[in-house]
Amino acid sequence: MMGIGFPELMVILIIIMIIFGAGKLPEIGSAFGRSIKNFKTSMKEAQEGEETAEVEEGEQAAQVEEGKAEEDMTEEEKEAAIRKKAEEDGEAKDKAMRDKADSFTASLPRKGSYDFNKDQEESKKG
Repeated sequence: MMGIGFPELMVILIIIMIIFGAGKLPEIGSAFGRSIKNFKTSMKEAQEGEETAEVEEGEQAAQVEEGKAEEDMTEEEKEAAIRKKAEEDGEAKDKAMRDKADSFTASLPRKGSYDFNKDQEESKKG
C-alpha cells in the first residue's frame, strides 16, 4: 500500500512553510495540538456520559421488565436487559426515521406528473 514516509512528510512540511512562513509554524502547531487535546477530552466525556446513561436506563428497564430487585439479577441478566432495551430504542428510532422518510417521499410529485407546458401557460396567465 502507499504510505506516507519521511520524504513525503518533508515535502508537505516545505509546502506548509512556503504557504504560512516559518514564523507562523509554532503557532499553527500549538493550535493544532490544543484542538486535538480538546477533541480527545470531549470524546472521553461524551463516552462516559453515554455509558452512565445507558447503564442507568438499562438497570431501570431491567427492574421493571423482570420484576426483580437489582440484587437478585445476575450480571448476564442485567446485560441482556440492557441489550434488549437498546434494541427496542434502536427499532423505535428506525421506525421514526422510516416514517419521516415515507412522509417526505409522499409529499414529492410523482414521476412524470410535472408538465412544463402547463406550467408555462399558468405563468403567462398569472
